[in-house]
Amino acid sequence: MKKLFILFATVFLFSSCQKETDSYTPAIDFKGDKKASQLIAGDNEFAFELFKEVHNLTDEENYMVSPLSVAIALGMTYNGADGTTKTAFEETLGFSGFTRHEINEIHGALINHLLKADPKVTFEIANSIWVNKNYTLLTEFSDSNSYYYNADINSIDFYEQGAVDIINNWISDKTHEKITEVLDAIPPATVMYLINALYFYGSWQYEFDTKMSGPMNFTYDDGSTAKVDGMTTTAGLAFVNEEKFTAIELPYGNDKFSMVIMLPRSEYNIEDVIDELSVESWGNWTADLSETEITLNMPKFKYEFKTLLNDHLTNMGLGVAFGGGAEFPLMVEESQDLYISRVIHKTFIDVNEEGTEAAAVTVVEMVNTSVGDGPLSVTIDRPFLYTIREKTSGTLVFMGKVGRPGV
Repeated sequence: MKKLFILFATVFLFSSCQKETDSYTPAIDFKGDKKASQLIAGDNEFAFELFKEVHNLTDEENYMVSPLSVAIALGMTYNGADGTTKTAFEETLGFSGFTRHEINEIHGALINHLLKADPKVTFEIANSIWVNKNYTLLTEFSDSNSYYYNADINSIDFYEQGAVDIINNWISDKTHEKITEVLDAIPPATVMYLINALYFYGSWQYEFDTKMSGPMNFTYDDGSTAKVDGMTTTAGLAFVNEEKFTAIELPYGNDKFSMVIMLPRSEYNIEDVIDELSVESWGNWTADLSETEITLNMPKFKYEFKTLLNDHLTNMGLGVAFGGGAEFPLMVEESQDLYISRVIHKTFIDVNEEGTEAAAVTVVEMVNTSVGDGPLSVTIDRPFLYTIREKTSGTLVFMGKVGRPGV
């Protein structure tokens, strides 16, 4: 059976040459290896649940997530978790029943597999860890993420001017400038960023004829219609009619990667299809795909999407990682009081006659419950009081208020 990947859950898998490192390279038979198959099933279940959460919590009409990017970034973070936080990661990400070593080995092999899956598809995975120079990563945490996830380890001064630009430039470079300016500032007490970046470019195996491109009708959620830019192809495409939708598979490159479009039937809507998404149902649907000669008309589209995943992941069971009771004792030497402050996710996609270009970034921001490690940002932007005192005697020499500063 063809290996399938879905746009709808946007688990973008890609292939390209990544820089030479000492990263984990042994191959795993993902169809024949029971443990690997079980972990990938857990990853996919996480993908569907995450997609449902994003759908439920966004007001955007166009949105896209990369569960792969989120899973990789959280997988690196998991290597620093222990206790109830470690358990929450395992239950949320589908890691239950696996040792930390098994999870790292399978994910390392999966990354290696994806990078080499199709030479006709450009796919790049980049991981990095940025730690405040006042902190020292524990060796096992650093080595595991460097080895299995090929993560670049960087120590910088978060409070120096330009630190935000350094991290954003790394993201921009790794996504071919499709995703930029993910961070706008580094909050006080930030200890670390764990970042995954993905880039994908795949040409259609059956390209759309630009001579056939032109306006097409499109009906929006509210029932109104409009003309949009459309494109057309005629080819033997995998196709299936299910109860609530029609699915068509569009292969890229050597048919190792594909986009599966799921179009609700007229009596159903997007919510009806999303409600059915699960590992089991997805397996059944894709098994029913069969090749049929089809003339396909579809809109071209291009957009970006950015969201904060804190609420989504909390709803999925990872709330303990976002509070003061989080347990991340395996990350740095200096502090045991780390928790996740933000999980920032940003994606980009462009679909046209030639193929698909897409990118995703996931940033996990770790902070310390104590703020004393770096300068605290304070802005005096409203009326204030002040004193002038003599310190030895404790005498207050002046006291005042400034309500309208000026000279």
